[in-house]
Amino acid sequence: MSGAIDEAAAIGGAPPSAAVAAVELAESRRRGVVIVLRVLVGVAFVALWHFASGRWIDALLISSPEAVAMRLWRWTLDGTLWDNLSVTLLATAFGFAIGCGIGFSAGLLFGRFQMMAEVFDPYITAVYSIPKIALAPLFIIWFGIGIASKVAVSAAIVFFVIFLNTYTGVREVNPIYINTTRIMGGGEGAVLRHVIIPSAASWVIAGLKVSVPYALVGTVIGEFMSANKGIGYLIATATGLFNTASVYAGIIVLAVVGALINAGLRVVETRVLRWRG
Repeated sequence: MSGAIDEAAAIGGAPPSAAVAAVELAESRRRGVVIVLRVLVGVAFVALWHFASGRWIDALLISSPEAVAMRLWRWTLDGTLWDNLSVTLLATAFGFAIGCGIGFSAGLLFGRFQMMAEVFDPYITAVYSIPKIALAPLFIIWFGIGIASKVAVSAAIVFFVIFLNTYTGVREVNPIYINTTRIMGGGEGAVLRHVIIPSAASWVIAGLKVSVPYALVGTVIGEFMSANKGIGYLIATATGLFNTASVYAGIIVLAVVGALINAGLRVVETRVLRWRG
């Protein structure tokens, strides 16, 4: 065995295991460099913000890192942060789940039945063209100022993203695979399970990643317009009081939440689409 490895090393330059180890080491170093650069960019941004506040730009307009950090710390100590963040997260989660469920089902259905898609196409296009913020007052009238109206706004935005991605993914499936599965004796259920859903998975995952910030946007829009709790409510209240530190604190919380959810979706994408290699 050692002779074979030595021969392979002499011919190809290195045994396969050594080549794989070298590639993994290079990739590990690259990831380390990326992480270091990300940290440096963040530090540089905070330093620039700190230096510009009160010197180049009025602190009333951009606040300062210290004031924002202090505001977040106070919100954490008195429970304001979690009390309002939990409301926003709950509405976002429900809106995201409902929008994804209905959007995926409708996209799958319309993708499989072209006649139905052609019949409903002008109506879906018309509703999709409506700015979703214009629907928020209607949802507030229907569902009140509670969490239900925020869920409705979030779900309405997410629905179209998932629906369009799923529909496109289903229509892009190679018909050869579908016909081959049917020739092998597979029914419609087998076609859906083994061909259509796996083939459309990359489109659906891409839609999920895009719809996460939209779900947050829908919830915050609803909280801006009418709410008594939530991160959007905190930002709207702080805006009315010209409390820039609180506005930036709320925005940072939303940005961190969105980034964490997207990181989780990337993990899901890696597991679900591991067959792509």
